[in-house]
Parts: sequence; C-alpha cells; structure tokens
Amino acid sequence: MNDMTKTTPADPQTASAAAAPTPARNTRKRLLALLGLTSALAAAGYGTYYYTVARFHEDTDDAYVNGNLVQLTPQVAGTVIAVNADDTQIVKAGEPVVTLDAADAMVALANAEATLGQTVRQVSALYVNNDVLGATVKQRQADLDRARDDLRRRTGVAESGAVAAEDVAHARDAVKTAEAALETARQQLAANHVLTDKTSVADHPSVQAASAKVRDAYLANARNTLPAPVTGYVARRSVQVGQRVAPGNPLMAIVPLDGVWVDANFKEVQLKHIRIGQPVELHADLYGSSVTYHGKVIGLSAGTGSAFSALPAQNATGNWIKVVQRLPVRIQLDPAELRKHPLQIGLSMQVDVETRMDSGSPLSPGAEVPQRTAYRTEVFQRYGEEADREITRIIAQNSNDKSAVGQSSPASQVAQQPQAIKRTAQAAGSAPGA
Repeated sequence: MNDMTKTTPADPQTASAAAAPTPARNTRKRLLALLGLTSALAAAGYGTYYYTVARFHEDTDDAYVNGNLVQLTPQVAGTVIAVNADDTQIVKAGEPVVTLDAADAMVALANAEATLGQTVRQVSALYVNNDVLGATVKQRQADLDRARDDLRRRTGVAESGAVAAEDVAHARDAVKTAEAALETARQQLAANHVLTDKTSVADHPSVQAASAKVRDAYLANARNTLPAPVTGYVARRSVQVGQRVAPGNPLMAIVPLDGVWVDANFKEVQLKHIRIGQPVELHADLYGSSVTYHGKVIGLSAGTGSAFSALPAQNATGNWIKVVQRLPVRIQLDPAELRKHPLQIGLSMQVDVETRMDSGSPLSPGAEVPQRTAYRTEVFQRYGEEADREITRIIAQNSNDKSAVGQSSPASQVAQQPQAIKRTAQAAGSAPGA
C-alpha cells in the first residue's frame, strides 16, 4: 500500500512547457498590441489633421463651369445674305458675323441725306437774307433822310411863294411813304432774324430735324451688318442664308471662354464658414488631378437651386420629407490659368474651399461699394459716331462758312437796334408839320 501512494517525480520538460506561455498566444498579444497602437496613432493623426487642416476645408464635386452666352440678335428686320462664322469658330469683337440685305435701307438713307442737304440750303438762305434785308433797311433809311431834307427845303421857301403848297404836301407824303417803307423793312428783318437768332446752320431746328432722320436712316442701314459683340466662340448657330429674320430673334450665341466661372453647389450644412474672398482649389475632370486651378469665392446665390426652378417645391403638405438643399457658390478663376488650360461651359469640377478666413461676409457688399459695369461692349458705338461724321460732312457741303459758324452778321446787328436808328433819323432833321 505504501508503494501505491508514493508520488512519482514529474518530468522536467513537461513542467517547463506548462509554466511557459505558448508561442501562438504571444504572437496574438503582440498583434493586438500593435493593432491598438496603430489605431491610437491613426486616431491621433486624424484628430491632428482634422484640427489643423480638415476642419478648415469644404469640398464638393457638384460643381460645373458656367459662363456668358452672348446672344447675337438683329436690331432690324431683313433677309440674311451672308453668315461669316459657324459653330466652334472664334470671332473677334466687332467682326461682321451676319449680313442682311440693305437695299431698302440704302434708298431710305439716300433720301434722308438729300432732304438734309436741301434743308441746309434753305436755312443758309435765311442767314443770307439777314444781310439782304439789312441792306434794304439802310436803303430805306437813306430814302427817308432824302425825303426829309427835301421837305425841309421846300418848307423853307414856301413862305416866299417860290414853291407851291401842293409841292410841299407832296413832299410831306413822300416822307410818310419813306417812313412806312423803312418800318416795313425793319419788320421784315426782325422776322427773318427771329428764324436765325442765337443759332447756326448746324444748330437750326429744321436742320436738326433733318439730321435726326439721316441718323435714323444711317443706323438702320448700318444695322444690316451684325458684328460680334464680344470675342468668343460661336455656339448654337441657327441662322441660315436666305432666312427672313425679325428684330430680337436669336441667330447664334457667342461664348467668351476667357470669362468663365464655376458654380459650386454646397449643401446648406457646409455654408456656415464659407465667406466671400476665401481661396479655392479646383480640379477639372477634363484634365484630372495633374492640373490645379486657383480661384476665390466671389458670391453666394440669393436662393437655392430648387427655389429658382421652373416648378419650385411645395412643402406645405402633409407628406413633407426634408431634403438637404444646395446653394450655388460662384468661384472666380485665374485668367492666366484659363488661358493655359481652357474650360468649356458645363464641365464638371472638383472644388475645395479653404474656410480658415471666415471673418468676411457671406453676401456681397451693399450700397457702400460703388457700382461698376460688369459687362460692356463698344462695337455698336461707332455707328453713331459715323452717322455724326456723315451729317457734319453734308452740312459743310451745303452751307457757307459764315452761316455755319453762327456769327452775328451786320444785318443782325441792324435788326437788334431798330429804335436807335429811328431816333437818329428823327434827330437828323424833323421838319415842322412833318
């Protein structure tokens, strides 16, 4: 029995194996520790990145290139006889793009120019009449002076009986006739002077009215040639040769690609820190990530896309479901980068706005900022200038220099002083009983 209860000594190798952990368990612990450390480092790295970088950025891929589609529309009705540009072609500002038949307009212009020339000659005659009527006034004044001298002589010798009383009466009648003739001449000069006073041939109302008709006819003729309002690429051409067009009908569009911008549609929850003037980095799907555009926020739309849609949402119903709205944000691009890598309207863009500087305004400045012209063309201004030069040429061709400059003539000076002439004549010699 003692032999049966005696303990058998343990194997040394078995004891050491039981005391030491297995290699698989150690590996698992090391992997778990490494995984925990990696997760902690990743969380710390992301937290650092978010705190220093990510929280100052808002991005979206709901962004598209936009720009101006300048419509080419006629100002007068006519038949198209030439189309000088087609889709995808570039045109320069001021170049003729579409030409209309101008036969009727040229006839109307010729008639208006002839009427202006005739009117200028008629008005010039009024200024010449001032000199003629002024000379007539002087002649009538001389006749009156002679009649009064004759009456004075006859009255002086009538007392001695050398002159009959009938001759004296005839002399008095001659004085009255001369006075009436002088007054008539003065009235005629004054009436003609009213038509020319304080004006020149070019400024005369009749000439101005005829000039307005020439200007109207000239513009109607010039508008048969439709120039490109801006420099850009032709798109959506619909006009054809021989087509009858009416004023305001769009014939084609011209797209100036040097002035495009990007409309980025941000969710309303992303707009809290977006401000005007913040820098933006953009990538176009056309060029990929190898080309980076730099721009800035220049404005936020006054309403969401759904608010300005043709059929705006009606949320005052029982089955209302909230939908996150998007607000268009306009982004200006660098013109130098656009020239190097042009963008067409409608292309998709990736937009990243840096919102670190959020002290600005989310809306454009108000009345404290002076208004400026955003878009302007001067290609149509030359038509008015050319019309004015043509009017000046016609006036100069049909009038003399003295009447055109509007200087006062001696006849007008006589008309301005009729009472002084009359008083001088009466003081020169008033006969008794005259």
